[in-house]
Amino acid sequence: MNIIPEIEKRHSYRQYKDERVEEEKIDLIIKAGLLAPTGMNRQETIFVHLKDDEKRDEFVSLYSKVTGRNNPFYGAKDIIVVLVKKEGGCYVYDGSLAMGNMMLEATHLGVQSCWIHHAKEFFDSEEGKNLLKKWNIKEDNLEGIASLIVGYASADNTPHKIVEGRVYKI
Repeated sequence: MNIIPEIEKRHSYRQYKDERVEEEKIDLIIKAGLLAPTGMNRQETIFVHLKDDEKRDEFVSLYSKVTGRNNPFYGAKDIIVVLVKKEGGCYVYDGSLAMGNMMLEATHLGVQSCWIHHAKEFFDSEEGKNLLKKWNIKEDNLEGIASLIVGYASADNTPHKIVEGRVYKI
């Protein structure tokens, strides 16, 4: 098995078709996040798939208001929010590894994705905290790591080239 070709195919997409990703594929993408390594195997990463249109639209609207960003999710129909309990020293890494796994699985499944930043700032806000309560997420002390948008691209995207000179062999 050679994973490098999958890694080379993965890059961020910001233009999506007006269609949902199949539930089976979403489940596999989230499973890849669940399988990510965590510090001391704590497994405290939380995944929220916003599959209900009204809940997704409310999240996007509040997120735009709090972060001051217009159309921060590029019209993607499926959003997976990654949160982690703020315990131990590894929680940011745990959530980030989950994001990486999910992006690679999405690529493997023929689904495009993009890491959306500012989840920390959003879920630290009163609007974000209230939304977690509304979603019935009872865990305390959570930090937003990122949101992953997934979908089918409406336009091609040019893969990035590796910037040379960043590896030192000593």
